[in-house]
Amino acid sequence: MLQDRLGLSQRRACEIVGQHRSTQRHTPTEPDPDQGLRRWLRSFSKRHPRWGYRRAHAVAVREGWTVNRKKIQRLWQEEGLRVPQRRRKRQRTGESTTPADRLTAEYPDHVWALDYQFDVTATGRTIKILHVVDEHTRESLSDLVAYSIDADATVGVLDKIVGQRGTHPDFIRCDNGPELTAAALRDWCRFTGAGTAYIDPGAPWQNPWVESYGSRMRDELLAIEVFETLLEAQVLVADWRENYNDYRPHSALGMLTPTEYAHRWRTNHPEQLS
Repeated sequence: MLQDRLGLSQRRACEIVGQHRSTQRHTPTEPDPDQGLRRWLRSFSKRHPRWGYRRAHAVAVREGWTVNRKKIQRLWQEEGLRVPQRRRKRQRTGESTTPADRLTAEYPDHVWALDYQFDVTATGRTIKILHVVDEHTRESLSDLVAYSIDADATVGVLDKIVGQRGTHPDFIRCDNGPELTAAALRDWCRFTGAGTAYIDPGAPWQNPWVESYGSRMRDELLAIEVFETLLEAQVLVADWRENYNDYRPHSALGMLTPTEYAHRWRTNHPEQLS
């Protein structure tokens, strides 16, 4: 004002009012309207380090944020959030009633896929995990964690799932491991009427859904946690499985969880539930 009315220089006007000259060059900044969302994204990334911005967008919308995917992607990049680089995975004859490479699950309980993977406790003991996945809904039906899982234990898991779901699968898909080609599993398939689809040796891509599920678990849990005991491994695997089925958006299911997708399918296809 002194400069405008009296024609004083900025230096002289600041001397008169006792004000530092730098205050005349300060441009006030507007508060970031996305500050809360940025904070939520950082927290989300910390809770789920193996999930990317697409799943972050699906969960954000579910939790009430009104935001599109492109904005989530932009903020995700501006915050420097990224999914760490991944490692690789592994692999493993039985008689198939249907070739594995020609079998596609078309409805719930059409195909159950089985696979094992291993980890070790802090004391060096090997633990074994049996995965059973419904290929159509992507639901994890069971994750048995034990020091040893033979063919009889595998059949016991399948019997338990049948008791819970009230039905058996039309087919099971698996590799040629000794537990899966044993007489116990062949007898179970014969008695229940389930067909078998054994994948070719050294061809894990013929069993993609359970392989993908196993790699997700290794990526998000087994590669991160150190299990002190078998019991701790059982509890943490059960918690992760519940999160996978009921909370984690699945890209192949239109960002629905496996539980949500299964519920919608059964609601929309009541005639196929008999």
